[in-house]
Amino acid sequence: MADNYLERKMEEYRSGKASKPLRRKITPSGDKPGRITIDFPPRRVYVTGGAKGIGRAIVSAFCGTGCQVAFCDIDEKAGRLTAQAFGAQFHPLDVADSAALTASLASVIDRWGGLDIVINNVGVGRFKPFLESTLDEFQAVLDINLKPIFVTSQALARCKAEDKSGGRIINICSTRHMMSEPGTEAYSASKGAIRSFTHALMASLAPLGITVNCISPGWIDCAGEPLREIDHAFHPSGRVGIPDDIAQACLYLASPAAAFVNGENLTVDGGVTRKMIYPDED
Repeated sequence: MADNYLERKMEEYRSGKASKPLRRKITPSGDKPGRITIDFPPRRVYVTGGAKGIGRAIVSAFCGTGCQVAFCDIDEKAGRLTAQAFGAQFHPLDVADSAALTASLASVIDRWGGLDIVINNVGVGRFKPFLESTLDEFQAVLDINLKPIFVTSQALARCKAEDKSGGRIINICSTRHMMSEPGTEAYSASKGAIRSFTHALMASLAPLGITVNCISPGWIDCAGEPLREIDHAFHPSGRVGIPDDIAQACLYLASPAAAFVNGENLTVDGGVTRKMIYPDED
């Protein structure tokens, strides 16, 4: 009897009469199949070092989502061009001047009634042989790369302590926080501190609903200089990075989709830091 049942079912299947089991249709969420959309409510955003390179791409990306964006930079000419191009608010200042940065943040918060997202992008390298470096030069890099994060993060935290609406802090770190070349002591030290500062801030600001993460870019071509094929081939992803690669990572970490990502470092380097490298045999 069992054999007859199986034969009958096989015959139904061959003739196309068999009933098909219900199967859940899996498609990407969004406006149509193949397109994913993320709900990104307008937010009030402050970016340090937003005039050029990665900072400019970040300003462009957030303006493109309908956010209110303010940014600061020491380069007044480039800053005004960026502000005009994307409709952002530009504050010319040197971030090493904590009083000027604090005043800029205060003016934005007063005008907009608050602040939701801070992106600490500003940074300088100033690579120099260690034995030729001075303590003042070392401190100057820390004053630009590290100290502003304290100022901006505290300003955002004070806002959120009042309105309880939560927020985002995104710090631009570097793959040099874990790998170095000679003469990069000040830069590497500042980026290592940013990585540690990020997870420390996460623990302190979690009660306010603020997530704190950092992004470590690898080789990002900001100047548009001629690149060799070997430069691209060195990356497992097949190319050198561009500023928009980092801007898109910022959008993700600032979006509701990343609400459960906290205290993390996102490496965006085309796979280079995970690549096993052997010396050339030639």
